Amino acid sequence: MTAVPLSPLAASALVAAGGAVGAMARYHAVRIVTAAFGPDNSFPWGTLSVNIIGSLLMGALLGWLARGSVSGAGAESARLLIGVGLLGGFTTFSAFSAELVTLVHRGEGVLAAGYGAASLIAGMAALLVGLLIAQSAP
Repeated sequence: MTAVPLSPLAASALVAAGGAVGAMARYHAVRIVTAAFGPDNSFPWGTLSVNIIGSLLMGALLGWLARGSVSGAGAESARLLIGVGLLGGFTTFSAFSAELVTLVHRGEGVLAAGYGAASLIAGMAALLVGLLIAQSAP
C-alpha cells in the first residue's frame, strides 16, 4: 500500500505546530543558559548552545529517517514536524548544518565550502545592510 502524500495544508500545519514549540524551546533554552552564565557575560552562550543542540538533534533525526524505521507519509510527517518545524523554530543553524554535511557526504566539498562561506559572509553582509538602512531611516 502506498502512502497518500500530505496536502499542503496538512504539511503547513505540521510545520507551524513544530515551529511554535521550537521557538518557545529556543527562547527558554537561551534564557536559562544566559542566566547560568550571568547577565554580564557578553558571549552568546545561549545561542551557541541552541545551535549545537539543534544540530545534534537534526543529525539524530536524519539518521533515524535514513534507517527507514518510518516510511512514506509517516517519515514525511516526522521530517516536517520535527526537522522543518520544531528544529527549524529552535534553530535554523541545524538546517544549515544538515545541508552543509549532506553536500560534503555527497562528495561535493567545493560546493559545500562555497555554500558555507556564502551563507556566513552574505548573511552577515545582509544583516549589516539591513541595520544601516534601518538606522538611516527618518
